Amino acid sequence: MSTIIDSHVHLRHVSERSALERIRRYVGVERMNIVCIYGREVINHNPPAFATKAEYPDRFYVFGSLDHASYWSGGKIVTPSLVEQVDRLLAIGCDGIKMLENKPTHRRMVDIGIDGPYFADYFAHVEALGVPIVWHVNDPEEFWHPELTPGWATQRGWGYDETWIPKEQLYSEVRNVLERHPKLNIVFAHFYFLSADLPRAARLLDRFPNVKLDVCPGIEMFYNMSMDVQAASEFFTKYQYRLILGTDISSNHTYEEARLRLGIITRWLETSDEFRVPEGADFVLGPPEDGIMRGIALPSEALERIYRENFESLVGPHPKPLNRDLAVEESMRIAREAAELNGVPVESTQAYLAAEALTRVI
Repeated sequence: MSTIIDSHVHLRHVSERSALERIRRYVGVERMNIVCIYGREVINHNPPAFATKAEYPDRFYVFGSLDHASYWSGGKIVTPSLVEQVDRLLAIGCDGIKMLENKPTHRRMVDIGIDGPYFADYFAHVEALGVPIVWHVNDPEEFWHPELTPGWATQRGWGYDETWIPKEQLYSEVRNVLERHPKLNIVFAHFYFLSADLPRAARLLDRFPNVKLDVCPGIEMFYNMSMDVQAASEFFTKYQYRLILGTDISSNHTYEEARLRLGIITRWLETSDEFRVPEGADFVLGPPEDGIMRGIALPSEALERIYRENFESLVGPHPKPLNRDLAVEESMRIAREAAELNGVPVESTQAYLAAEALTRVI
């Protein structure tokens, strides 16, 4: 197998950082990129990612998340501006930014138009610096259609009715940002959920030369593109410099779940096999009977670009070094915010535990 960088993995808790490293070794990936998410309870998952980078400095990139505690607290908590947050994350040693602000569930958490004044200075600053962003926008198209939403998703409440923001509005806001800031270095996660509309994906890539797509499942991506293998193969061949491998492996996956996630992607890219989701895959991939995948058998040079070269050309061949002192300082700041926002002791927050871990790592 070619050398692989997994551009899209998640660390759920600071206690799972060694589990993620063991998963990395087990699946045979050379390096991983931890993309951090945000939420009111934790503020964001940056501190555990800092601790992981400190412990395994050559193996993990980190794309940090933004801090919206001021919004959640109605202004009672004073946070650094988004521009200041970017500068702080870069000084700590983050390799880029992770955004979920136009994923429907997270848009409800921070219900602010991405193309409005709240983010205006931030996008201008990130564009000027050339900082790469992994950006999750929207969700699988069928989640807006109850009759099409998979049963495993419906059972977990993953579906959007008329009370949710329309998916085309989310796309339109992002389009406005890209038009204003065409030099932004964006990797849209999960193929921008355009796997059922390759012509639209092609128009996006043609219009914005700095945009890339990751091939991180959403399993619907492989089902959609397996319906026309020739069109998928032609797209991946033409845009091989604009595609990046990701798995969505999480630190709480079992070894086998992680192996199967990576294996589905590489089998689809490398072979012409016809296959289903294997038994033992995690529930987000759905049951094996849901659909058939037909591989597109890309040539080795295209695989090298998708597996490693495109990510390295965007982010660099090695993770940036961590500034341990700044990482501890930032983790404690997040810990104080999480404690105040949620009415819990500082010592019980994940950020505090991460700060403690950072002081122990040799």
